[in-house]
Amino acid sequence: MRYITGTDRTQAVLFPRSLEEIIDADNEVRVIDLFVESLDLANFQFHLKGSEEGRPAYHPKDLLKLYVYGYLNSVRSSRALERECKRNVEVMWLLHQLVPDHNTISNFRRDNEKAIRKVFRRTVSIAKNFALIGGKLLAGDSTKLRAQNSKKNNFNEDKIAQHLQYIEQRLSEYNEALERADSEENKKTIQQQIDKQNDRKEKYNQLCEQLQQSGEPQVSTSDPESRQLMIRNRVTEVAYSVQTTVDETNKITLDYKVTNENDSKALGGMLRRAKVILGHTNFTALYDKGYHTGSELKKGLELGVELMVAIPGVPSFAPDKRYNVEQFTYDEKEDIYTCPEGVVLHTNGNWYVKSDHGYVVKHYKTAACSTCPAFALCTRNKKGRLIERSEYQPFVDENKQNIEKNPATYKKRQAIIEHTYGTIKRQWGFSFICTKKGLRRASADVGLMFIAYNLRRLMNIVDQNAFKEFLKELAFAFCAVSAFSKHIFAFVVPATFSSTFYLCRKKTTAVSF
Repeated sequence: MRYITGTDRTQAVLFPRSLEEIIDADNEVRVIDLFVESLDLANFQFHLKGSEEGRPAYHPKDLLKLYVYGYLNSVRSSRALERECKRNVEVMWLLHQLVPDHNTISNFRRDNEKAIRKVFRRTVSIAKNFALIGGKLLAGDSTKLRAQNSKKNNFNEDKIAQHLQYIEQRLSEYNEALERADSEENKKTIQQQIDKQNDRKEKYNQLCEQLQQSGEPQVSTSDPESRQLMIRNRVTEVAYSVQTTVDETNKITLDYKVTNENDSKALGGMLRRAKVILGHTNFTALYDKGYHTGSELKKGLELGVELMVAIPGVPSFAPDKRYNVEQFTYDEKEDIYTCPEGVVLHTNGNWYVKSDHGYVVKHYKTAACSTCPAFALCTRNKKGRLIERSEYQPFVDENKQNIEKNPATYKKRQAIIEHTYGTIKRQWGFSFICTKKGLRRASADVGLMFIAYNLRRLMNIVDQNAFKEFLKELAFAFCAVSAFSKHIFAFVVPATFSSTFYLCRKKTTAVSF
């Protein structure tokens, strides 16, 4: 039986193929190259370490190309990227066979969070240029990405107290054993254990002091700004929370922000940034119940956005659910509530601070409760039923009306936002933050994820030839503008150049961000 055989490894090649010939014309690595070349990185302020006397630094375009290629191919580690430079033909072509050290690669991501965010914004601008962003229906949500910090190295006051209690118990046992020890060798061994426990005690006392000075509820020792967050139900993980806004038309990510907090205070900021990106507030925004906070609903609705935030279940405080607060009718004009029995509850007009929530409420009550036949079904309070109305209740009601008016629209939320997370976390395996030492570095990691995601969407949706031609013109326009600003152009410009330059200028105006 015959088999296909390869080339003899010892055979000399007279005319070896160049890297340019090896890389196919439709290889996506060419798109990556054109995308980075189309960026005017001089305005992005990439930070690189270098000196005039020593070895020159790598150009930021080369390192950015390497990272974009790596994230598009699920390679994030700086050491793994260094290996790709030595063995991956596509990377050799992309970087002109440069092989940066893994420390150089890692430092580029570590030091350039703001510049990476600007590159992400450029992907959004390009999507706008190709009319891939509808700007009418947005969905926002967060996902938790595990930090480089185990639960064992995350502490709160209760956990520290438990450790200190255990140490005190062990110290008591060792001290008793030391008194009973009958040989110097045993005493020495026990004393070593006592010293070990005292060292641990000092460590936990320092952590406790750190908590008190910072005012934070938690402290993490490996990644200081990571926090133990709720993943689902009662499952927690030491992680970062990534807030994301996605456009419904083509699932393009418009915005991201890395935090170490839950969703309750994130909505207002997400909507303000969406307004800046789109240039208007004529859109509908969909969020899950984690964002249902009165103060945040107020911020969003006052921006002029049509807001739909899922309504969390209200706990039943009435003995009979027929007398829950939602069964009481509010009259805005008269500022009164009417109970299911037809009795009117009035307010004295005073505002009372809800110290546990940080907002103010009005109280509504009536003296008729004491003689009401449904008293036992309505309340357990011996003084009668008391209704509290928050200062944010009008905004809560408006949000509820928006959902009831168009429930089919709200049902699209999950299909919009989960497309992004499904790609990044399930398909690419980016379920954790690969950097350490804070939010800024984590933001750089997440920024590269979303650059890769938006580029993947662009490459999947836009015709590759049209996309490449656009990037070429954009790169040419930036080069032309740069050269013109340095007075390098000759006084006589060919007509073909002028028309191309005008076309590039016309297109770059549309993609400016």
